[in-house]
Amino acid sequence: MNTVLSRANSLFAFSLSVMAALTFGCFITTAFKDRRVPVDIHVAKVMLKNVDDFTGPRERSDLGFITFDLSVDLQPIFDWNVKQLFLYLSAEYATKSNALNQVVLWDKIVLRGENTKLNLRDMKSKYFFFDDGNGLRANKNITLTLSWNVVPNAGILPLVAGSGHVSLPFPESYETTKSY
Repeated sequence: MNTVLSRANSLFAFSLSVMAALTFGCFITTAFKDRRVPVDIHVAKVMLKNVDDFTGPRERSDLGFITFDLSVDLQPIFDWNVKQLFLYLSAEYATKSNALNQVVLWDKIVLRGENTKLNLRDMKSKYFFFDDGNGLRANKNITLTLSWNVVPNAGILPLVAGSGHVSLPFPESYETTKSY
């Protein structure tokens, strides 16, 4: 005979299986959706300093400062399976010592229900733009890209790069002023 615990266990296992199947069904409805949207990035000001690098004895490294404008409408990304977006602006460039350098300059979390149309002006980089050496000075191809992680209710965390980036040259001389 089946005891009460045996019947409760069967009911719980069946309920868990049904919820897993429903969760997978929910995930598959948005798994193949294209989550790219156009991004407009405009760089207003670029400044470069040569500062002390405290990781080695008497080393100096490049420190870049960027002021940028950012315009993007994230509304098409949000659907019933998106909790939040983690946005980040990254810089990619090549130097003599490294074929690929990637630095995150700015980030923001956009929750469901918040304003999804970002129109940011005169934003400064949130994180330091350090190079491990002097690879920023006179670098002609530094590419800024806005990317995001989609945090879903169910499913994988896709990493998406926005369709639109900007490439900019850095100055050939260092700033000597103290302020930014």
